[in-house]
Amino acid sequence: MLAEFYCPRWGSEQLSWEDFCARVKLEGFDGIEVGIANNACQKEMDEIWNLAHKHELKLIAQFYDSANPEFSKHFDIYGAWLEKIKSYPCVKIDSQTGRDIFSFEQNQKLILAASQFTSRTGIEVMHETHRHKCLFAAHIAKDYLQKIPEMKITLDVSHWVCVGESFLEDQTEAIQLAIAHAGHIHARVGYTEGPQVPDPRAEEWQPAVAAHLAWWDGIAERKKQHGETLTITSEFGPYPYMVHLPGSKTPITNQWEVNVYMMQLLKKRYL
Repeated sequence: MLAEFYCPRWGSEQLSWEDFCARVKLEGFDGIEVGIANNACQKEMDEIWNLAHKHELKLIAQFYDSANPEFSKHFDIYGAWLEKIKSYPCVKIDSQTGRDIFSFEQNQKLILAASQFTSRTGIEVMHETHRHKCLFAAHIAKDYLQKIPEMKITLDVSHWVCVGESFLEDQTEAIQLAIAHAGHIHARVGYTEGPQVPDPRAEEWQPAVAAHLAWWDGIAERKKQHGETLTITSEFGPYPYMVHLPGSKTPITNQWEVNVYMMQLLKKRYL
């Protein structure tokens, strides 16, 4: 099957865009996933896209700056961000859509705005399963996917594992529905008390890795059957996702190495 692997900008902000893109290309990623702030200026965005093009990297844009609790303002911010991004070539958009505190009807308006954007531009929007956002838990997402069957998601199941304090053994229907609607994967491994295991290479975390691989395999198999490209971002994050040694501000492992490891692991599995 055809699969593409993306490196997150998140956690590498200390690198210049030139150095970041060169390093991503050298590691063997196909592209980058980049969070675009609401206040990002055109000059900054032009630099990002120009350097990605220079290094022959594809780009997934991420909407993440969505904390405003007043729905009318939140809605306007979302619409303005989509308008900002529309002229930039994206493989797709990962959208941390809505808020957990909004009603279904309010979040549905945001999802509809994204759908209308896709109709106008052809750029697909994947709504991420993320804590604090509208799809913050498996049972909540199940309701959205049943009521909005055209909705596509970024499955970051690590968040659901954390929220549900389980590997979702009692939510198989919600998981299968999510697999059926997943258009993108954030390949981070969660555990029952957190959204990111300390190191997916360590023996003690292999049961958690195996659980996530089983879910990702379901998406890969569906994509293969439909002749679609599977896109994956290995999205292990920096502090506070990455635990630090107390008092030292020293991460217990290397984020970059972990994300390269996840990319290589999944390349062997899906290519």
